[in-house]
Amino acid sequence: MKHKLSDKQYPDFSQLTIKEVKAFLTEKTVAAEYSKLITLLNQDSRQGIKKLAKKLNKQLIKKEKLLNKWEKMNLLIKKFQDQGYNSIVGIDEAGRGPLAGPVVAAAVILDLNQPIYGLDDSKQLSQSRREELFIEIKEKALIGVGQASNLEIDKYNIREATFVAMKRAVKDLLPNLKCNPDLLLIDGNAVIPGISVEQQAVINGDAKVNTIAAASIIAKVTRDNLIFEYAKKYPEYNLASNKGYGTAEHIAALNKYGATPIHRQTFAKVPLGKIRKDELNED
Repeated sequence: MKHKLSDKQYPDFSQLTIKEVKAFLTEKTVAAEYSKLITLLNQDSRQGIKKLAKKLNKQLIKKEKLLNKWEKMNLLIKKFQDQGYNSIVGIDEAGRGPLAGPVVAAAVILDLNQPIYGLDDSKQLSQSRREELFIEIKEKALIGVGQASNLEIDKYNIREATFVAMKRAVKDLLPNLKCNPDLLLIDGNAVIPGISVEQQAVINGDAKVNTIAAASIIAKVTRDNLIFEYAKKYPEYNLASNKGYGTAEHIAALNKYGATPIHRQTFAKVPLGKIRKDELNED
């Protein structure tokens, strides 16, 4: 039995079974309707209905928190929009600290009229939630991705290689734009050298600004997917779990098997010059 919510009235919940009320509530997705529904449900004397009202109230509180967070994390973007900036890019990276793999950067422009609720510093999100948001960001936003390999990290150092990845992310974004960006918001305390576009560094930006948070998620999931592929080739290092970071297990594997072509030779915990025998024999 399906019940439709009209503009003028709600069903008479007292005439429905608890199962029917639950089915009706399952169809409701608009938070603006929740308050009225909760009031009506609480008028019912049945405990099962009151439990549904309590559950709906929790959902309402959660939705309101997500909405408020979305608005709060747009304040800096709107401030710059009010100053005349139109194409505002958020930039962040993933993979500065690991012993293996590239550093990956992402550049993102959001449409504030298409909310993506739940954006946050990627490190504060579960893997499953990151992957959900990754898909939604790709559907609703303009993105560019760049990376610098472990060889480039060894050549330039991790700081400079991160800037290389960020420049590549901006370059990758440009074909998706009608005009060049006029402001880059960079997570951290430093701007990208050698770029003519106006920039501002935002400390902890991935937890404060939606565009930067979105970039952190794109960079993190992109890099993780690369590491998952490396993990299939080098199972001894348990890369799928440690993502290339210097866990005790990873360091023990390095000491036992040597480094692979994806390891960063200039990082202190990577055995210098100790290359896996099977890699040496590949030629």
